[in-house]
Amino acid sequence: MTNPLLADGALPEFSSIQPEHVVPAVEARINEARAVVAKLVDQAETPTYQNFVFVIEEAMDALEKTFSPVGHLNGVADSEALRVPYREAVSLITAFQTEFNQNPAIYQAYKKVLEHEMDLSSAQKKALADAVQGFELAGVALPEVERKRFGDIQGELAQLQQQFQEHVLDATKAFSMHITDESELAGLSEDDKALLAQYAQAKQLDGWLINLEIPCYLAIMERASNRSLRQAVHEAWVSRASEVGPNAGEFDNRPVMEKIMQLRQEAAELLGFKAYDEYALQTRMAESPEQVFNFLTELAHKSKAQAQADVAELAEFAKADLALDTLEAWDMAYASQKLQEKKYSISNELIKPYFPLPTVISGLFRTLEQLFNVSVEEVTSFDTYHPDVRFYQITRNSEVIAQFYFDLFAREGKRGGAWMDVCRSRRLTSDGVQIPVAYMVCNFSPATGNKPSLLTHSDVETLFHEFGHGIHHMLTQVDVSAVSGIAGVPWDAVELPSQFMENYCWQPEVLAYLSSHYETNEPLPQTLLDKMLAAKNFQSAMQMLRQLEFALYDFTLHHKFRKGQEQLITDVMQDVRQEVSVVPVAALNRFANGFSHIFAGGYAAGYYSYKWAEVLSADAFSRFEEEGIFAAQAAADFAHYILGQGGSQPMAELYRQFRGREATVDALLRHSGIAA
Repeated sequence: MTNPLLADGALPEFSSIQPEHVVPAVEARINEARAVVAKLVDQAETPTYQNFVFVIEEAMDALEKTFSPVGHLNGVADSEALRVPYREAVSLITAFQTEFNQNPAIYQAYKKVLEHEMDLSSAQKKALADAVQGFELAGVALPEVERKRFGDIQGELAQLQQQFQEHVLDATKAFSMHITDESELAGLSEDDKALLAQYAQAKQLDGWLINLEIPCYLAIMERASNRSLRQAVHEAWVSRASEVGPNAGEFDNRPVMEKIMQLRQEAAELLGFKAYDEYALQTRMAESPEQVFNFLTELAHKSKAQAQADVAELAEFAKADLALDTLEAWDMAYASQKLQEKKYSISNELIKPYFPLPTVISGLFRTLEQLFNVSVEEVTSFDTYHPDVRFYQITRNSEVIAQFYFDLFAREGKRGGAWMDVCRSRRLTSDGVQIPVAYMVCNFSPATGNKPSLLTHSDVETLFHEFGHGIHHMLTQVDVSAVSGIAGVPWDAVELPSQFMENYCWQPEVLAYLSSHYETNEPLPQTLLDKMLAAKNFQSAMQMLRQLEFALYDFTLHHKFRKGQEQLITDVMQDVRQEVSVVPVAALNRFANGFSHIFAGGYAAGYYSYKWAEVLSADAFSRFEEEGIFAAQAAADFAHYILGQGGSQPMAELYRQFRGREATVDALLRHSGIAA
């Protein structure tokens, strides 16, 4: 059997990949890598970067190329047939990575190269230093019994985190409401109803079908005047994967969360840390738990009074204009939309016609070209896994320097949210430079009838955000894969380029070519732009506190948790909400049960990174505000220091070189319209 996951092509052969290919391909790559490691350990008395580290890097890159499309398909084309081999592949890779990172001979060889080879580049030195630290944080120095236990924990965690994500996806897919009476959909736009009709038709149903895909959920919460409908959909959303709600107990993540926390704490203690947060901070910019807590509480303190005023204004409006004597959780988005319309004469439905997806994509690429002197070209002939996917290449001086996939529409079997992931890493090979390739994924509303996909301005921000991650990966100048692109970048700095790019969605000269009415081709009118800018910081303090609530919950839980204290999973959420939350919460709310960022993603004890990096991004953009949003020198410096160097130098140093000083919170508060 020819296995497409073992093909040596520049890109994955998606159309040929079948579930039965996954495990044999991963086993083959792991066996190849094991053989490479064994041979090196036996032969290399005097290891060098070229004869030892580079050879291992090639074997690891081959494994990454094999597994990358499998991991991507798990996120964008989930199926029962793929789940079993995917889980087995994750288990195999986790075991191999642990085995490798706990190999004393490899550890000592890497230390030797780092200490004795004098002509290493800065990227090679940083990659080696990171690797040595990685060995130590994987328990290489532990006694054998404890070292084995640490490895077993990593394997269990990988499976539990996958189980958590599957529960969230299954709970999301399990809920639907079939509507046959159009009056129940009062308040929804014709576009909204067309989307719901498409969902129904896909299930061979008449009328309309409501589900929990993001475009549908937001339409109901923001525009449905049927309060009982809003309540039903909201409660289904916030109770996903829990013991309550429409599918109570069927996909309950609570036991999974408890086991994940127990294992994380045990792993941290094996390495001599009091709690998991201390372990996690070893590879971050933040230097201590106290620094993180002080950072988050300072922002909360500076935002809370304004957020409380926002809520009071909303409650007064809801009572007077909407006959809602009490604001419930399922009223917040709806009342906020109505208040925004009243204050600024603006709404998503008014804005969306000016942001058809093709125009937004064109404007995004033009922004990239003006900033970084590159061109983006669509490639129409490529191997894909779904008809919606598009593929592009980035060129500079007629040379292709990177490529990327765009998968932008919500559909069944696709994980919610938006993300960027690595398909290929930039690295120097024996045949020259391997160019970086990225996956960029969103969940926008698809086209309906004769209308193209129309985006809210928030959707536009999301696209720019993910593309910021993309250019961090794709515009790297580093040739060592362990520190090229986003690799080796501290987790609390990895959001810097993504949040930086969001700023361009609000610049009038960018909006001039980013927007065009899908029917008339008219640009965004100045009057509407003025209203958008006026409404930019509408309820910004409330949004700030919402993110701080998530960050404080995550970090406090990982700071306080000890075995036998599983109740903290609930108690910490209640305590944090009492401290910082200003909005009502539904009785059925089990937000943590669907908090994939920290229980299934890479943000455990790291959700604070969004705000930490937002301080950096706002401060970075303030240089462009001073010099010009397309200022050549500022853009060149950003491309060189922030995008180009990847993880090859400490981010704190790179940022100081770019900005000439440390970052301050002032720009973030100013951009958010929050009085310091």
